[in-house]
Amino acid sequence: MKEFSDPEGPIEEFTWGRFVIFNKAHSDQGEGVGKDIRIVGSTVTEWKERKGHLLTPKMITGVFDQNVDVLIIGIGVDGMIEVPEESRQYIKKYGINRLILLRTPDACKKYNELHREGKNAALLAHGTC
Repeated sequence: MKEFSDPEGPIEEFTWGRFVIFNKAHSDQGEGVGKDIRIVGSTVTEWKERKGHLLTPKMITGVFDQNVDVLIIGIGVDGMIEVPEESRQYIKKYGINRLILLRTPDACKKYNELHREGKNAALLAHGTC
């Protein structure tokens, strides 16, 4: 699956480099916060710390001290983001015990499911490769 659509949201749509979340578009074409996004609760922000395809602990920001039950990382449409053990341990060290790694379209679907279940989920998602 390379695209995602769910009119009930909160993530209504995802296509290469573009999200529609809470009825607002985010892309690298000057819309919203850009093509790499962070969602915690109903707040959508730019995930500007993500650089390259190796996720380092320094890139995991904005999700700690938010009472997050589960962190979902969208590793790109083609799954290019690598999440090494060091980064996984860093997430646990700072209090998030459940980590889910999925290609970005599937990560969007999972975020919506958990949000509807009332879970305090956070999503860090890479919008391209």
